[in-house]
Amino acid sequence: MSIDARTRLNRDVRALERDEVFDSLLPDALAMHGDLAGRGVAYKQLPSLGFRVGGRGVSLRLADRSLEIAEGVEAAGVVAEMTPEALSDVVQDWQSTMGLAMTARVTITEGSINDWIGWEPALRALLDGRKVHETGDVAFVDLDGRPLDLGRTFTIDDDPEPMANFLEQAGFLHLRGVFDETEMAALGADIDEWIVKATPDDGESWWAVDDRGVSQAVRVLFFYEKSAALRSLVHDRRYQRIGELTGDGHVHKGGGEGLVKPLGIVRGLSDLPWHKDCGQGKHSYVCNGLTCGISVTGADRTSGALGVIPGSHRANIMATARDPSLDLAPRMIETETGDVTVHCSDTLHRAHPPIERPRKVVYSSFRLPLLPGDVEEPDPRYGRRARAELSDVQDRIDAAEAR
Repeated sequence: MSIDARTRLNRDVRALERDEVFDSLLPDALAMHGDLAGRGVAYKQLPSLGFRVGGRGVSLRLADRSLEIAEGVEAAGVVAEMTPEALSDVVQDWQSTMGLAMTARVTITEGSINDWIGWEPALRALLDGRKVHETGDVAFVDLDGRPLDLGRTFTIDDDPEPMANFLEQAGFLHLRGVFDETEMAALGADIDEWIVKATPDDGESWWAVDDRGVSQAVRVLFFYEKSAALRSLVHDRRYQRIGELTGDGHVHKGGGEGLVKPLGIVRGLSDLPWHKDCGQGKHSYVCNGLTCGISVTGADRTSGALGVIPGSHRANIMATARDPSLDLAPRMIETETGDVTVHCSDTLHRAHPPIERPRKVVYSSFRLPLLPGDVEEPDPRYGRRARAELSDVQDRIDAAEAR
């Protein structure tokens, strides 16, 4: 029941020169996976893709149901201009198409930013051999081979085998009553304390704007360091059992973030739209981790419950936004105080905006251990400072379109 989907090692990442990518890496990938990627491009009806890097451009285009490479970008439907360093990162899945946009490392000179982001699954098919999802590819079965009940919930003391199967099949879990109200009150008090302390330029919080034009802190970053209550809970045996479910050796990351979900937010990273946690890149190096949400106040349909798309972790689809043609149906996980939600890092999920009352939640997750022989490769784009700077990410994504 492993959920380990990794296919690359950190130690293999290196700086690739532009011409090495254009003249060697891409042609080799086309020889191996050109038909698979071409099937995905045809299925999703994607425009041809042009890369312009340092005065040279090449295009990936469909020809007889397979992809081919051609010099020039004049006929490309979407053209992405970037540095050799950015090109090196995107072909190695060190950063995704969305990741480059979020960090202002790509400029779209033809087509739209959505065209560029839409190419991500096709690039992963070409470069990692991962088939672009088609209708009917994902089915759900329980341990007896019967249709899986996607509405099922568990307690932390239930038989771990059905829980592991559910997580592997659906990509999420709803665990009821893991913590009590007293524990959640203490955790909530820590969130309140640090929300009050937050300032817009502190580098340790995210801010959003409500429908009255008021900016307010909505997320406390590095909350694990600040909350003794959180540190106690995540090292408790009840929580640690989550990391043991699949037998992949997941370990707690030693981090966490405290969130409040106010009413009426109209701009900013409060109620995040559909996305995968690997949406910035590195899916093939890190997935699947386990993202765990501790329901400090509980959440229902009126207070901003978590939305998930079951099975999306098993589907090579856009990692940001929900493709309207996707055949997998979303679900809303309605929780009570002390419940914990778990989703795979490659599961498409979203935060529904609260409409009647706000809520609080804390995220503190588990990661996979390093693969044998691999090394930890910290990247500043995923570090402390970069995490804080995501607060204004929408402005950077908008600016990626030059037209």
